[in-house]
Amino acid sequence: MPRFHHLLPSVVAAFLALGVGLIIVHSSPLRADEPAETRETPKSSASAERGREKESKNEEAQTHFSAEQQRSTGSVTVEGHTINYVAYAGTLVVHPKGWDDVPQNAPQDEDKNPPPEGSMFYVAYFKVPEGSAAAAHGKSTASPGASDELTGVSSPARPVTFLYNGGPGSSTVWLHMGAFGPRRVITDDHAQTPPAPYRLVNNDYSLLDASDVVFVDAPGTGFSRIVGKDRDKAFYGVDQDAWAFSDFIVQFLSKYGRWNSPKYLFGESYGTTRSGALSYLLETNRDINFNGVVLLSQILNYDLSADAPQFNPGIDLPYQLALPTYAATAWYHHKLPGEQRELAPLLQEVEQFAMNEYQHALNAGTTLSADERDRIVAKLHEYTGLSQEYIRTANLRINGGEFEKSLEGSEITTGRLDTRFVGPTLDPLSEEAEYDPQSAAISSAYVSSFNDYVRRQLHYGQDKLYKPEIEIPHWNFQHAAPGTNEPLQQAVNVMPDLAAAMKMDPQLHVLLNAGYFDLATPFYEGVYEMQHLDIPQSLRGNIELQFYESGHMVYAHEPALKQMHDNVAAFIQHTQGAAGPSAQRARSGGTP
Repeated sequence: MPRFHHLLPSVVAAFLALGVGLIIVHSSPLRADEPAETRETPKSSASAERGREKESKNEEAQTHFSAEQQRSTGSVTVEGHTINYVAYAGTLVVHPKGWDDVPQNAPQDEDKNPPPEGSMFYVAYFKVPEGSAAAAHGKSTASPGASDELTGVSSPARPVTFLYNGGPGSSTVWLHMGAFGPRRVITDDHAQTPPAPYRLVNNDYSLLDASDVVFVDAPGTGFSRIVGKDRDKAFYGVDQDAWAFSDFIVQFLSKYGRWNSPKYLFGESYGTTRSGALSYLLETNRDINFNGVVLLSQILNYDLSADAPQFNPGIDLPYQLALPTYAATAWYHHKLPGEQRELAPLLQEVEQFAMNEYQHALNAGTTLSADERDRIVAKLHEYTGLSQEYIRTANLRINGGEFEKSLEGSEITTGRLDTRFVGPTLDPLSEEAEYDPQSAAISSAYVSSFNDYVRRQLHYGQDKLYKPEIEIPHWNFQHAAPGTNEPLQQAVNVMPDLAAAMKMDPQLHVLLNAGYFDLATPFYEGVYEMQHLDIPQSLRGNIELQFYESGHMVYAHEPALKQMHDNVAAFIQHTQGAAGPSAQRARSGGTP
């Protein structure tokens, strides 16, 4: 699915991836009215009317959207404990970098060429403190729009976590309905989920026991919208997207009184790319330090992607870093020659081979001897289950799409987001997989359940269209890394951003979560990136690694969801009170 596809900018665009008690509150536009003292006094009623008409047109041009929110309440039971919460579903208005919030500084032709503007949709869940059950049932005595209503009665000292999926072009329906929201949709673990009706159940693994949570849809996705001149150019790019999210977070902290809360970013897939850039941007441009960054299915350096490395000859690392996932997949489907082995020791052995003998063979290129080639071909057959003839024909280099198409033969395609899934091949003569069986198997359940839930339980969107994914033909992958004044002419790499954020704030902690059966962002790729962050040894203890017998969407496998919930909750717990790296409280997991 597009939400998890990772484009290499120098390559091709073909590889795009229960509440009651309703209160409706509409905020006034975020741009302030023009001060009275700057306006001229009309000389007649006619001129006054013309002035009012002109002023009205200017106000319309200046603000396309208005912030809004709808309040509901509910409860969730997390691992045996009931949590009452207040939920806000709404939007905040964001602008590109350089926007001036003083109306008289707006361009003179703004009425004819309105500037770009975005409306970003979110759903925020705030835990109601113990003893505040009345508020949890919509009986707060504060009037609509009052401060107590908008702060959701949650303690400002409670952690708040901002969660988002990636794409680019994906909404956050997946994390919301599959991972940490109060309701979770049930899908088949590694097979096609039957059509509706779908089951929406209490989420025993909601993150609300550890943190308030805010699910945010990127500009243009979900209920988020963009408008104005050059709107795509203003919002659809690595740096432009990070700026929009930073604008959203700043406004959210003010609106709901959370400036002094422990703060966390949680990004999945391209959302991890966003988090790398965003963590640095928030520190340097907004002066906001976060307690932690949680990365799920990580890709920070797009030169390491297994999607299309053949278009970047001379860079063989993607083949090496994908090999452990090939081995895990072949192990799962019983395609490895010989007796079935335990997974963990097998992966350790494959990692050693990938970074030593395999690397040497790939580096040798056309100078590799025939005997050495035969030995490497035999090893790759042992670790992938692919035929020696296929490996030899592929010149020892198999990309993700080729592996997905070839492992089970010409009639069966293996999943990309989760290689435990399989489905019928669309074209038996194709070289690579043409669709993702996991996305085809579960997407309808997520999207249908959310569309029902958001309207019935959150009371939002009755007259709106929810866009789970959007096509973005021209995403700007150029990125201005720390220390550069202009975007670099290379594949995007936000490793320098995350490293700089950690060095500038030595109490920033990072948690990487990865699934063994993920070929969109192979788990060992994330390990490699974490091992190559340019940070001093004293900060290595701030990085924690956790692995799961699941795929890209780790939470689609319930046992893995429970493990991830416990790991993320523990991470938030031990990073709330900044004790610095000397405390060595972050647990470094190493490779699996």
